[in-house]
Amino acid sequence: MSGEALKLGVLRLGTRRSLMATTQSGQVADRLTALTGHTVELVGVTTFGDVTKTQLAQLGGTGVFVSALRDKLIAGDIDFAVHSLKDLPTKPDPRVVVAAIPPRDDPRDALVGPAGLADLPPGARVGTGSPRRVAQLRLLRPDLDYVPIRGNADTRIGKVTSGELSAVVLAAAGLGRIGRQAEISQLFDVDEMLPAPGQGALAVECRADDAALVELLAVLDDPRTRAAVTAERALLATLEGGCHAPVGAYAADDGHILNLTATVVAIDGARSVRKSTAGDPSAAMELGRDLAAAMIAEGAGTLMGERTH
Repeated sequence: MSGEALKLGVLRLGTRRSLMATTQSGQVADRLTALTGHTVELVGVTTFGDVTKTQLAQLGGTGVFVSALRDKLIAGDIDFAVHSLKDLPTKPDPRVVVAAIPPRDDPRDALVGPAGLADLPPGARVGTGSPRRVAQLRLLRPDLDYVPIRGNADTRIGKVTSGELSAVVLAAAGLGRIGRQAEISQLFDVDEMLPAPGQGALAVECRADDAALVELLAVLDDPRTRAAVTAERALLATLEGGCHAPVGAYAADDGHILNLTATVVAIDGARSVRKSTAGDPSAAMELGRDLAAAMIAEGAGTLMGERTH
């Protein structure tokens, strides 16, 4: 982004074309305009994750929604992009920088169905595309039938209303962003089901060499959210996992202490390693790495090898 373009005040924000993505990108655009006065234009981008029919767990999960947006960014077709943070690969790309992580929305997982999980009859079919969710759900209800599903939130919820599935599990934050929170029958407390690292948070990304835009976008950054997700993603990177690995993690920064809890669960739900730690938010990355190392020492590495393909 050139200095002249910044002066003109028109910024091109790349976003996936789904309702969820355009809604969350629109919220970021509105906030940036309110804080800086810059006009933001949404530019729709179709990613590989949007067009493939393959289950995301088989593709490795992370990156399939990101690479096309990054390509547009590097080519100069867009000025910045908004991603769901849990979709970002943990391996850094030196060409880009996460200039802002806005305040996090609800990080929890949500059940959409006629009743809570405990009230579903044995053998009920519950849909989710996440091995992490399946593994933890099996700890709670091993007697249910967990079915892999894909598609946007409307498509997934439609499988419940049509009777194809008894319930589906989705991210609470996403349902809230598209106005479907009234259909939630149960919110899973993080003590019951740990979310994906970064779940509920957004990443605002731009080119690393665009110092003026990096500075401008920083007005959107929330330090507490950044510390929390930094710890979660450092843990994930150390475990060498991704969305296809049954890893849950959640950190909360109260302004003084960062509390981090994580779990790795065998996909059959039979065994798990769960640990917690706490420390200074300024050492978030070290906190995540150290907790991952402690989990590996207790056998998490073995469970990480038991992935679905």
